[in-house]
Amino acid sequence: MAEAPLLELAGSEASLHDAEAFARSVVQDCRPVVIRGLGKNLPATAAARPSPRAALDYLLQFDHGRRPQVFQGHPDNSGRYFYVDDLSGFNFTRTELDLAEAFQRMLAHADDPSLPTTYIGSLVAPAYLPGFADANRIAIVPPSVEPRLWIGNRSTAAAHYDAYENLACVIAGERTFTLYPPDAIGDLYIGPIDNTMAGQPASLAAGNPDLARYPRFQQASARAITVNLQQGDALFLPKLWWHQVEAKAPVNVMLNYWWDATATGPDAPSLSMLHAMIAIAERPEAERMAFRAFFDHYVFRSEGHPLAHLPEDKRGVLGNLKANYGQIRAMLVRALRGS
Repeated sequence: MAEAPLLELAGSEASLHDAEAFARSVVQDCRPVVIRGLGKNLPATAAARPSPRAALDYLLQFDHGRRPQVFQGHPDNSGRYFYVDDLSGFNFTRTELDLAEAFQRMLAHADDPSLPTTYIGSLVAPAYLPGFADANRIAIVPPSVEPRLWIGNRSTAAAHYDAYENLACVIAGERTFTLYPPDAIGDLYIGPIDNTMAGQPASLAAGNPDLARYPRFQQASARAITVNLQQGDALFLPKLWWHQVEAKAPVNVMLNYWWDATATGPDAPSLSMLHAMIAIAERPEAERMAFRAFFDHYVFRSEGHPLAHLPEDKRGVLGNLKANYGQIRAMLVRALRGS
């Protein structure tokens, strides 16, 4: 069954006035939301309207000479940055270039598609373009969160997830997101977690499916949600939602923010999962199922607080996890150190 259509908001909605209101009205639902026109009044968006060159020239105003890593792909790849067939490497090269040179290559490919494609991903704006963040602030994002930029020719980023909340806003060009819910993971045929294109594991099936090789992908495909974003439009994605991202114009610029909107401390759930893998994943099935019952009881809490039958003052460190966070973390650190 296909997923329900996404909620769409206009950029003028009251829930989009500040980060606290956005957290209460949107983030807590853990569902993707399209926000039309959220970034239409940003200076970067206004500067980009005349032409791709104008979009890139605006960014170069903030350039202070730091050279980012740049992906370059053969024209035959049609901008799909991915593995080679046997997963031994990738179908693109990485190099460091001045921003001005990288941008010139993007413009050259836009005029002549026989030239290699060029792509810069996850460019931390304060590090590479100081001043950009202050000039292009989005009110619904906590002010401490650093913006990143994704700049390049037509491209496809393979379906992957982020371990953080993600707000993505189109500055120039257009983007198409294909979304899959977190529980589609088993139908997406995920690649290795330690040999990735840009940090996160990616689906091997989405984007170019071979149903003979990946038959379960049909189930994921039936649940896919397609979102088209024009200049100024934004998409909010909760953590763990799978998303393939296609940049559709000859030159594209996207602004995004990542932050953990529901964290109670510095520990990342994904690290807990990695530790659970090495501690539990290859034990006998009956033992794994026993630990699953304990995880369901203590962590996922489908039946409420695990010590609800006790008075609150008798629940020990589990009585208030936020208040006892430091104590529990210290217990864990001592145990991992063997002390």
